[in-house]
Amino acid sequence: MGKKVKKDEKPPPDDVFDTLAVESRNAGTVVLMLSSPEEDVQSKACEAIYKFVSKCDENKKQLLDLGAVEHLLALMQSEDKIVRRNACMAVGVMTAHPEVRKYLRKQETTFPALVNLLAPDEDTVCHEFSALALSNMATEFSSKAAIFENGGVEPLIRCLVANDPDVQKNSIEALALLLMDYQTRAAIRDLDGLSPMLEVLKSDYAIIQKLALLALERASQDGENRSALRELEAISKLIDFVAHPEWNDLHVMAVMVLSNLLEDLESLELIKETGGLKRLVALITDQVPVDEEPKGGKGDKGDKGGKGSRNAKKSAKESAAKCNHGTSAKKQESADSSEPPSGEAIIPTLPDVKMCAAKAICRSARSSENRKILHEQESEKMLIHLLSHESFEVQAAAAQALAVMAENLASRDSVREWEGLGPLIKMLGSENLSVKEAATLALANLTTANSNNCQEIQTLNGIEPLITCLVDGREDAVANAACVLTNLAQIETLRVDAQNKGVVRALIEPLSSRNVTVQSKVALAVAAFVCDFDSRENFRQSDGIAPLIGLLSSGNDEVRRNAAWAVTVCAVDEPTATEICKLGGMEILQEIQMSSTRRSPFAEAALQKLLDNNLSAKYALTGNLSSTNFIENGFYDIGQLRPGTKFLTLEEYAKQEMNEKRPIILINAKPDPAFSQTQSQAELDAKQESSKTSVTGKNSRTGRDSKTEGRAKTRKQQEREEKQREEELQAQLQREAEAISAAENKPFEAPCDSTLLKYIEEVTEKIQPLPTTREQVKALAGFVAEKMGGSIERGQLSNFGWELPISQIKYELKSNVVPLGKIKAGIHVHRALLFKTLADKIAVSCSLVRGEYNRAWNEVLLPEEEYSLEDVLFAFSPTPGAPKFPPKTYIVDLIHEPGSLLRVDTPEAQTYKKI
Repeated sequence: MGKKVKKDEKPPPDDVFDTLAVESRNAGTVVLMLSSPEEDVQSKACEAIYKFVSKCDENKKQLLDLGAVEHLLALMQSEDKIVRRNACMAVGVMTAHPEVRKYLRKQETTFPALVNLLAPDEDTVCHEFSALALSNMATEFSSKAAIFENGGVEPLIRCLVANDPDVQKNSIEALALLLMDYQTRAAIRDLDGLSPMLEVLKSDYAIIQKLALLALERASQDGENRSALRELEAISKLIDFVAHPEWNDLHVMAVMVLSNLLEDLESLELIKETGGLKRLVALITDQVPVDEEPKGGKGDKGDKGGKGSRNAKKSAKESAAKCNHGTSAKKQESADSSEPPSGEAIIPTLPDVKMCAAKAICRSARSSENRKILHEQESEKMLIHLLSHESFEVQAAAAQALAVMAENLASRDSVREWEGLGPLIKMLGSENLSVKEAATLALANLTTANSNNCQEIQTLNGIEPLITCLVDGREDAVANAACVLTNLAQIETLRVDAQNKGVVRALIEPLSSRNVTVQSKVALAVAAFVCDFDSRENFRQSDGIAPLIGLLSSGNDEVRRNAAWAVTVCAVDEPTATEICKLGGMEILQEIQMSSTRRSPFAEAALQKLLDNNLSAKYALTGNLSSTNFIENGFYDIGQLRPGTKFLTLEEYAKQEMNEKRPIILINAKPDPAFSQTQSQAELDAKQESSKTSVTGKNSRTGRDSKTEGRAKTRKQQEREEKQREEELQAQLQREAEAISAAENKPFEAPCDSTLLKYIEEVTEKIQPLPTTREQVKALAGFVAEKMGGSIERGQLSNFGWELPISQIKYELKSNVVPLGKIKAGIHVHRALLFKTLADKIAVSCSLVRGEYNRAWNEVLLPEEEYSLEDVLFAFSPTPGAPKFPPKTYIVDLIHEPGSLLRVDTPEAQTYKKI
């Protein structure tokens, strides 16, 4: 056997501690190890903490409470690469907890340390977890600003071109969050970060592509960034992206980026020149793109192998340092390279993509220049195609885009020519309220100033669905439907058709809406449809006046303006004007006109129209009736109405108890029905009397026979007769009670004035045939004075007894309402009213003006006396005897010298008007 040789092993130095293997299951112990001066201990402690915090959020909070974050932050700046890497991994995972992020935001060294770990000479794992930490921290606005200030944008952009997909994922996610701040949007352009983001779209991983699109969508919100993206051919690349059906889950975000880019006119011009817009439209409408062959279409230039599948695959990086870190981007297994489908293999785009494309067109069309280009590229065809899609969201988005496109005049005709109105009308019956609202908006814009579209809607039976929308739809749909109907009402045949289909009644309910837009549009529609007598009567009888008057008190200027215009149209006829006054419309209009902030020409026009068709109110308020205001039956004079006093109807005044105030003077020239009935009853009684006389003669000849029959009557017959008389008495009492009840329920009838009717017949017969207006005026003045008590000498007016006779008439009628014809002794106010009433009947033009203290007078416009021979010689009169022009204004004397004409500018006229 050989000799054993003893190994020469040197013992460790006396001053060195022997190696100690420690196993610890307490987090606190590991945290203490972070303070060790040995780098190996620090490294292993950081790795253990990384594994521990990756398990759950509670572990992250526990280590935060143990003070681990402070030590890890310091170790991230260690000189040892492994220590830096493991500490960065632990901090990166811990930043997912909000309390950890809150703590790190307060530390000044946090962001510089994380940014330094993104340096090119650092390990790839450091890049990954540092970017992860920055993406987690960037969820708060203050952290975004801190990252930007510490120069974190540039290294993140540099990491986009890394080979590691996890680094790309975390970097693009951090940039997407930072791009929510406008400062980063400008910096990303200056640092040439847009090109790497576009290149990231070619990634094999869906999450990276999604985050890249999100970042591009936010970056493209800046105008200069959009310009830079155009230079990088981003539009073509995005359209190529949409052309890949296997990426259909990301098409929505790609279209959103395109939507931002297409806001600029330059982008639209570019996409027009390159044919990209038509290609996009073809893709959205599931049609063959114009640049593809019918069969075996060419593949897309941007398509590369390995992008066709979304199947998950295992990570290619399975190292000890990154084992189970749980932050890797979701990988996908490469599939065989695939090309965009050929013309015969079109794969439909998802409904969300179609919806976003329609919204992109809508957004771009907000500019008039963009609308012109979109129209030239026939974008309306795509939108009309989408109207028939089964998805409600797609239909609504397409209709909204058409509504914006319809602001272009040429587009309105194109939509009709491409049969786009039919689908829109069909959408009016949709169960989805958003679809109905969008369809009504599109129709409202398409029918504005376009009579052909209005006619087409009638042809397509679209009026009834529009009327239905007024009572069965959301508020915006109601407003839009009212706008469409208003446009249709500009054509008489369409207006009549809509009226026959009940549009007037349908407009009443929306008037009570609380939405100011609905109130405004519906009030305007009312003004468009109640322009004839039958429709106004229908509107009045359907109780539409009250809600319309309520809109006059609105705080919205447009609502008040449109409501005032509707009142102006409604007040054309007297019954409607009376109803408006009865419901307080006149008082509201007066209040508006007295306001310095709410008054408007529309309210003034409404008030004037209301007074012109309710002369009783006009005379009471203004004290003036012009020569164009003709007094008709039903007019009544209540005297000067005090401010703040409500003007009542004649029925309300008639029902008041008799008082000592001035009477209500009524004009109602009709024959008295009571007198006619009495006369006819007298004739009937005379006939009956003559018949009784003949019967009495017969009875006298047979008197003895009657007495004989009377004695033969039995007791039973007498009882039967008594019973019959009682029944007849009860029947008579019942008829009287019914008559009284009918009289109470009978509608109010104004007292008739047969005397005034005789006056009118007399002046028509005697005064109207006179040759000149001057003679008619003088004769009529004498007639009025004669019927009202004759002339009164100057200074004797106070001795003229007129008050007592009128009081006696009130007492006889037991009413405050006195017909004008019953007054036989009247002064200025009575005579002037009678003169105006009779003058209107014989076409003598005159006005009626009320003064103070029962003064009133009539003004007439007459030419001066005929030319004299001197005037002929020196004034170059055409013919002698012709009247002088211009005519002058005269006041007609009805009191002192009936028939005298007083020039308004003379002292005599001023004396006549005052006491």
